[in-house]
Order: sequence, then C-alpha cells, then structure tokens
Amino acid sequence: MNIKYHSGLLVAFILLSTAIYGLLGPGTQKTLGIERNTVAELSNWSYEADNGPNEWASIDSKFSKCELGMEQSPIDIGQVNRRLDNSNDFEMKYKPTTFTLNNNGHTIQAKDSSGDNFLVIGGDAYKLVQMHFHNPSEHQINGQSFDMEGHLVHTNGEGKLAILGFLIREGSENIVLTELWSKLPQKTNSQEVPLSNSVDLANLFPEKKNVFQYEGSLTTPPCSEEVTWIILEQPIEISALQIATFEAVFPNNSRPVQLLNDREVIEMQLQ
Repeated sequence: MNIKYHSGLLVAFILLSTAIYGLLGPGTQKTLGIERNTVAELSNWSYEADNGPNEWASIDSKFSKCELGMEQSPIDIGQVNRRLDNSNDFEMKYKPTTFTLNNNGHTIQAKDSSGDNFLVIGGDAYKLVQMHFHNPSEHQINGQSFDMEGHLVHTNGEGKLAILGFLIREGSENIVLTELWSKLPQKTNSQEVPLSNSVDLANLFPEKKNVFQYEGSLTTPPCSEEVTWIILEQPIEISALQIATFEAVFPNNSRPVQLLNDREVIEMQLQ
C-alpha cells in the first residue's frame, strides 16, 4: 500500500471540500449545518410513546416546563374553581381572511398574514397569527372529550400569547372550512399552500358565546406558560368525512389534560 499516495488523496479531498463549502456562502452553509440540526432537534418530540408527552421534558432541557410547570395546558374545565364574570371584558374581531397552509409534522397550521383579526382582552389587542388543529380534543369539559379541537393563536405588542380554543364534534359538514380541508397537506411541507377563498372566522362560531378563560401554557414543547386561554363552551360541527380526512394525516396529536392546581377558571357569557 502506498501510504504517501493515499495521504495525498485525503489532503486533496479535504482541500477541495473546504473550497466548495466556502464557495457556497454563509447562507447555504447555515442551511446545510446549523439550520438542519435545529430542525432535527425541534422535530425530535412527537405524540408517540417513545418521545411523546410523558417524555417531552427529558428530550431537551428547554422543555422542562412540560414536567415542572404549575400552570400547564390543556385542562379539564369542571365545576371546581370556576367563577362567573359577565363584565364582557372580551371581544372577538374577525374578518374574512385568506390563509396559507402547511403541515409542520405535528399539526396542520393555517397562517394569517393579514393583520386584520384580533382578540381584545382587558382592552389589550392580540393579533391572530395562525390557526391549527388537534385530534382528539385537548381540553375537556366536565371530563368530556370531543372529536377535535382548533386553536387560534394570537400575540400582543409585548409578545404575550392568547389562544382561542374551539371544540369540534361530529355533525354536519362545516362549509366555512370546506376549502381548507380539501387542501390539507398530507406530508410535512415547508412551502405553504395558499387558499383561493377567504375563511370567515366570524361565521365559524355560534352567535351566543359562553367562554372560559384561564392562565395556562402552550400544549406543545417547550410548554411555555403565561398564555391566556379562551375556550368556547359550545362546540362547532364538522362532518365524519372531515374528521376522517384530518385523522388520516394525524391519527393522534393531542396532549393529555394537566393538573389545574390553584388556578381559577373564569366563565363569561358574551352577547
């Protein structure tokens, strides 16, 4: 074996690789290296047993709240620690909106770039960022689960989150969600799929809205707390076919209910 010859080839290969890597530029280097590792780390959790909800805190130290947090979501909204408040210090301001869809590997997410949709809580405006779905429901009411659950994620000027949760049960076809459901990405995709028609969120929910408000967390890692939750008591309906269509993509993507601890749930009747 000619050791000197093979050593020379190895050195030449390293020098050539370094030159090519340099020609790619910082942006491509980042894509090939740091960004790929980041995506892998973020995708390391799931709803399966090996790296599911009971294991989230052990996957990454950044996920410690998933186990140690005292104000975690979702919860079972029962009769305990519920207080009635009809001050109506809450308002939904939604307009017909054209969303873009993507499958992020954990749910179907519909992004709102319009900046036209808001929740107003205590006089503070929270802008809608995205809507996504869970199968089955994450929140329960008096121990009852529902077929699915949708989350409208909002943020205010300080970066605080407010999430409007709506429960979903099997019933009639939901016309408001027809196009969105017809374009559900079947596999993880980075390129967003635009909807041709707008979604009228104001028509998605019942006219009379009984809601529950409490302080909780994200229901996915890193399970960050200080999230204001608004849960609509009356579920919306979608058809069995619509449920099956989502279930074919995500058979189960829900976190189990968490302890309420000393938190209070405020019940509000909106007109």
